[in-house]
Amino acid sequence: MIIKPKVRGFVCVTAHPEGCAAHIQEWIDYVKTKGPIQGGPRKVLVIGASTGYGLASRITAAFGSGAATVGVFFERPSEEGRPATPGWYNTIAFTHAARAAGLYARNINGDAFSDEIKQQTLDLIRADLGQVDLVVYSLASPRRTHPKTGAVHKSTLKPVGQSYTNKTVDTDKGIVSNVTIDPASEQEISDTIAVMGGEDWEMWMNALSDANLLAPRAQSVAYSYIGPDVTWAIYKNGTIGLAKNDLERAAKNIDSLLKLKGGGRAFISVNKALVTQASSAIPVVPLYISILYKVMKAAGTHEGCIEQLYRLFATQMYNGHTPKLDDAGRVRIDDWEMRPEIQDAVRQIWPRVTTENLAAETDIAGYRSEFLKLFGFGLAGVNYEADTEPHRSMP
Repeated sequence: MIIKPKVRGFVCVTAHPEGCAAHIQEWIDYVKTKGPIQGGPRKVLVIGASTGYGLASRITAAFGSGAATVGVFFERPSEEGRPATPGWYNTIAFTHAARAAGLYARNINGDAFSDEIKQQTLDLIRADLGQVDLVVYSLASPRRTHPKTGAVHKSTLKPVGQSYTNKTVDTDKGIVSNVTIDPASEQEISDTIAVMGGEDWEMWMNALSDANLLAPRAQSVAYSYIGPDVTWAIYKNGTIGLAKNDLERAAKNIDSLLKLKGGGRAFISVNKALVTQASSAIPVVPLYISILYKVMKAAGTHEGCIEQLYRLFATQMYNGHTPKLDDAGRVRIDDWEMRPEIQDAVRQIWPRVTTENLAAETDIAGYRSEFLKLFGFGLAGVNYEADTEPHRSMP
């Protein structure tokens, strides 16, 4: 079939297998050009490994450190007349590339919140790797079925305490407008913490520890975002922010566990605002990202997922480095985004942006390009007019 992008709201419902493979190759090539990461991880578990920061972590570990990797994710294969999800195609491309390079790469597709998938993963690590020395936790899911209670929790992107009104942009139509979001209920807050907080990360790490599958000096990292005050009502101080606070609580518990087990560490890495499937769904944030991209590209400091993760591994975790922590115990690789001159420039542009000047005042074109690349569209060297086979088996 000939596969074209079909964008509905903040999601693209199609994905291109060759395009996804080309995107993966771009990331692999970037890591290779940066050179080996000395003292890097050797056996890595990535929970949430098929897109975004989790996928970038897996590629950096594999092609920067020669690591064996196990990826856990929940992706949909193709169906009759319907392509697979981009994460499905991403993982196929990564696995082929890793194995062609002589690297171990195994995948588990299923609900990472479930006890069943945890047990499958433990069994695979025990049989094939013995232990892991890095666990990356990068799940981004809108819902979670709790493995103990069976309750289904759904996350909500809302402010807390009072309604919030600010500018946003329809990235598909290019319309700038004000959006008002009602505050979350107590149930919505607790559900969001249950989905996006730290309980599941703790469950994974306790299960790995109890099974003696964590190597001495093992590390674990989860990813977060703080951002500037223009996004705080919907992010840092909203339901997502409260969930991220719980993630930080979990990080402290896991850090204590790893130190006790063999001198390891766990921490949160606060990363830069980027176009991801998750960030596209948050009101206000896409407009901020569009302005930020323009400012950081002009300053020569713009980074994407793979550049961020390579910098985390190469300057904070390995190559003889140890994490540089802020007052709350977090690594800040959002440091270039949060430079005062960058944020001052964003603040100057923000009030000026309208539908009419969106293209001139922001990098909305770059936003759209990055968004489509998530689904395998707009990659150089890919013939999007050609027939392609959407049905691809997971190796």
